[in-house]
Amino acid sequence: QAKLVESGGGLVQPGGSLRLSCETSGMIFSIHTMAWYRQAPGKERELVASIFTHGSANYADFVKGRFTISRDNDKNTMYLEMNSLKAEDTAIYYCNAKSGKLPWGQGTQVTVSS
Repeated sequence: QAKLVESGGGLVQPGGSLRLSCETSGMIFSIHTMAWYRQAPGKERELVASIFTHGSANYADFVKGRFTISRDNDKNTMYLEMNSLKAEDTAIYYCNAKSGKLPWGQGTQVTVSS
């Protein structure tokens, strides 16, 4: 059974930075196109960024130029470097396969507030 554990969230001021991690187990991480999603209060879950097995990435327009997704296949771990954070980035951030078909973890809360 695949397990995904997100970490690295927290409270940060506007303009600040955070680095999220997604540790995986029970799956062959290297064969999956992976992705970060987020869900803000009262809103549907949305795709933030995705990364192919070989490392090329795609980003939602609202994070382009500010967020960077990466992965370490040897460590079965994916990352999301978030810079120039805005209040509207406040959400619970989740990782999953791009398909969304792996079991969802609990996510990590990111709060951007002064």
